[in-house]
Amino acid sequence: MKKTIAATTLLATATAGATVLVAAPANADVERRGTCAGATYELNVDRERGGYDVDADIEGAKASSTWRLTIRHNGTVAVSRTLRADDEGELDLDTFRKNTTGKDTFKVTVTPAGGSACSLKVTAA
Repeated sequence: MKKTIAATTLLATATAGATVLVAAPANADVERRGTCAGATYELNVDRERGGYDVDADIEGAKASSTWRLTIRHNGTVAVSRTLRADDEGELDLDTFRKNTTGKDTFKVTVTPAGGSACSLKVTAA
């Protein structure tokens, strides 16, 4: 009887663990990070509500510096803005994009005023 209970408990625990491992990637956050003109920039893509929350951040930029941020979804501009860094050297640009058939590709391009463009790309299945 004890062996049966132990085996049943072990099987239930293993099954629950497998379910969690399989379910987790569907909601996983994908993040890429790089540096540009001395600042760190990130592209975060999080699958939510039948689409994607897409966030581009810059940290460590010179306070009050001007940057152009562009987020593309499957090659098409989703949002593009010229932003000024706050007193802590941070900027943020967010958008929500609907899921498309097949893989979705997101690219962020950040360009400091008077500087060269830098970019990152994320592909979500």
